[in-house]
Amino acid sequence: MLKVSVISPEKTLFEGEVDAVVAPAFDGEVGILPQHAPLMTLLGYGELRLGLAGASGRFRVNGGFLQVIHDHVRVVTEAAEAL
Repeated sequence: MLKVSVISPEKTLFEGEVDAVVAPAFDGEVGILPQHAPLMTLLGYGELRLGLAGASGRFRVNGGFLQVIHDHVRVVTEAAEAL
């Protein structure tokens, strides 16, 4: 499982465990599964999906960054809204 935090300037939108993350990186979508290599990428504009097929949550994000370290995924975005 992945421990995920989705944070915007206003509040923490999500904190919990999921089995997958698909995020809109600045140059295309990136998929994260457990045991993923360490990663840091800039986010673009698009849909962040938590869990398989977005079953644990979906958010529209606009900019920011995504960091993966030891099955911890941190998404810090400039603006986000739940879908």
